[in-house]
Amino acid sequence: MAEVLLAVGTRKGLFLSRRPVGQRAARGWEFTGPHFEAQAVYAFSIDRRGDGPPRLLAGADSAHWGPSVFHSDDLGATWKEPADPPIRYPRDTGISLERVWQLQPGGESEPGVVYAGTEPGGLFRSVDGGESFELVRPLWEHPTRRDWAPGGGGLGLHTVLVDPRDARRVTVAVSTGGVYRTRDGGESWEPANRGVSAVFLPEGQQYPDHGQCVHKVARDAENPDRLYLQNHWGVFRSDDDAATWRPVGAGLPSDFGFPVAAHPRRGGVAYLFPLNADSDRVPAGHRCLVHRTTDGGESWEAPGSGLPQGAHYGPVLRDALCTDDAEPAGIYFGNRNGEVYASADEGDSWQQLASHLPDVLCVRAAVLG
Repeated sequence: MAEVLLAVGTRKGLFLSRRPVGQRAARGWEFTGPHFEAQAVYAFSIDRRGDGPPRLLAGADSAHWGPSVFHSDDLGATWKEPADPPIRYPRDTGISLERVWQLQPGGESEPGVVYAGTEPGGLFRSVDGGESFELVRPLWEHPTRRDWAPGGGGLGLHTVLVDPRDARRVTVAVSTGGVYRTRDGGESWEPANRGVSAVFLPEGQQYPDHGQCVHKVARDAENPDRLYLQNHWGVFRSDDDAATWRPVGAGLPSDFGFPVAAHPRRGGVAYLFPLNADSDRVPAGHRCLVHRTTDGGESWEAPGSGLPQGAHYGPVLRDALCTDDAEPAGIYFGNRNGEVYASADEGDSWQQLASHLPDVLCVRAAVLG
C-alpha cells in the first residue's frame, strides 16, 4: 500500500511520520524523533529517482559541530555523514558555511545530481547523490553578487527549481539578491526580476535589475513556464519562465508572507500563508488560514475548515508549507508555535497532526510506493 512520508524539520531536530495514503485524513499520526537531536533542520529532501528506496537528505545545523548534510537510504532508520564535510566553501572565498537552506534533487536525466542552497548566498552541486558538493562558481562570482545583502533571516539561497523539460535550466532565488536563472547547466547566470518590487528602496528605484527580497518561488505543475513568487511585500506570477513578472496578490488579506507551494498536478493552483508585516510577522489578521488560488493568482480563497478559529500567532516560514503528490493532493504546513496541520483534500479541510514541537523550520512530504 502506498504511504505518505512526512518530514518536519525543527529548531531542535527532525521528526518523521508515515501514513497510508488512504488514511491521511484519519487522526493518529505518530512521529519518530527527534533525529539530529538539538540540531536545527532547515532543509530536507526526498529523492525518489531510481529504482531503489528513496534517499532522504537533511541539512542539520549543530551549534557545536556546525552545519552538514546527512543522508539515509532506509527511510530515516539510520543516517550517514561523509567523513569530510560535504559542503565547504573554497579557501579562496574567505567564507565559512553558516547554514544549508535548501536541498533539491536534479532532473530525471541527472540521477546523481543534487543542489544545495546555502548561507551566505551560495549554490552547490553534487553528482554523487548528496555525499559531496562543489560550489557553482559562475553564480558565486556573478558581478551583481557584491550588491546582495542579508535579509532578516540571513543571506540565504533558499529556492532551487530544476526545469522538468531540461535539467540544464535552473532557477534560484536569494534573499536579498533576487531571482537568477541559468540555461546552460550553471556556466552562466542572469538576473530574472523584471516586474518584482523592492519596496524598501527609495521611490523611483523600487524595480531594480537585482536585489529584491524574494522569499520563495514555486513552479506550476501544468505549465513549466509559469512561476509563482512570494516577495517581501508582493505576490507575483511569471508566464515566461521568470523573464517578466506581474503582481497577483489582489484579494489577499496581506501580500506579505514567506512560503508559496504549487499543486503537484493541477495547473493554476497554488497555496500561500499571508502574514502581517513588517513589524508584526504573525498570521494576517491573526487568523490561521492557508490561501489557495485555482486560476493562477487571479483570485484567492481560504476554505480553512478545521484550522484554529481564534486569534493565532504562529507564522509559517518559507519552507514550512508543501504538498504531496497523492490523488487528491495533500497540503501540509507547520508553524513557529510547533503545530503541524494537514489537508487530505487539497485545502478544503484540515486537521492538526502535531503540537508542542519545537519551532518548525521546514516541512516535506512525498508518496512512497
